[in-house]
Amino acid sequence: MTTSLVTGGAGFIGSHVAQALLDRGHAVTVLDDLSGGSLANVPPVATFVEGSVVSADVVNDLFNRYRFDYVFHLAAYAAEGLSHFIRGFNYTNNVIGSVNLINASVNNSVKCFVFTSSIAVYGAAQVPMTEETVPAPEDPYGVAKYAVELDLRAAHEMFGLNHVIFRAHNVYGEHQNIGDRYRNVIGIFMNQIMRGEPMTIFGDGGQKRAFSYIKDIAPIIASAAETPEAYNETFNIGADMPYSVNELARVVAASMGENARIRYLAERKEVREAFASHDKVRALFGTPPPVSLDEGIGRMARWAREVGARASGSFGQIEIRRNLPSNWIDESKPV
Repeated sequence: MTTSLVTGGAGFIGSHVAQALLDRGHAVTVLDDLSGGSLANVPPVATFVEGSVVSADVVNDLFNRYRFDYVFHLAAYAAEGLSHFIRGFNYTNNVIGSVNLINASVNNSVKCFVFTSSIAVYGAAQVPMTEETVPAPEDPYGVAKYAVELDLRAAHEMFGLNHVIFRAHNVYGEHQNIGDRYRNVIGIFMNQIMRGEPMTIFGDGGQKRAFSYIKDIAPIIASAAETPEAYNETFNIGADMPYSVNELARVVAASMGENARIRYLAERKEVREAFASHDKVRALFGTPPPVSLDEGIGRMARWAREVGARASGSFGQIEIRRNLPSNWIDESKPV
């Protein structure tokens, strides 16, 4: 039987990729430290191992116990805005953890390493961003993702480790951690509505993103390792149509049966427009028509109402407080 490791498989995207792999007949092992995910997200028939990719000992022991054919690396702390203020944490988790997995994959002759990167690697590039766009990340999160992309290419040249890189963006859907106040704007909005709070938007809300429903992308990521034509290639993956954050807020509020109440906060440093071309992934994988924003958010809203509002915990490892957005200053203290 084909054996696959999914890191971050108790989290949002990882849990959906794990299920898609099980649907394809893989034996799946999930590695997750549960810092942002939940055991409830792990598919019941997957093997779960609690541990962090940051620990080389944990990673090496796992590879010694299970001879993986494929690795799907989705463990990360994906908070672009916050990454400026948690640089050490960001690079430790998002780069060093990835290097531990790449080392183990080389040493154990893994057939293919599938890595979920981000369009954050492009920075403020002209839109729509294509795979030929020269990366110029503007935040430490994007820098970390691009560093791992470069390391995978070096590992292929030196050791023959095959890889597939997906640059995903603004993914939403069921299993998202709606209690994380620093990332995942749709989940933040839904949690704020259920808590009776206004939706908070940085700046004027004119920022544009293309929001990608999870079930449009997870099956493609899962199929990549068994698609040799995709080996050592990079693909943008996600939705085509950009929406402003103001438009998004209105759709989310309507899906929750509420009027849009918005509190505008001071503008923060971020890319104004970020959305990508998906011609390349469509040409190889033949992606089906995507779920519309209204339908996808409606599905997520039904799930969110079932699980209910969650306490919005604060990040306790802020390393730099200078220029920290004012509404994060007090919230950056552990609760």
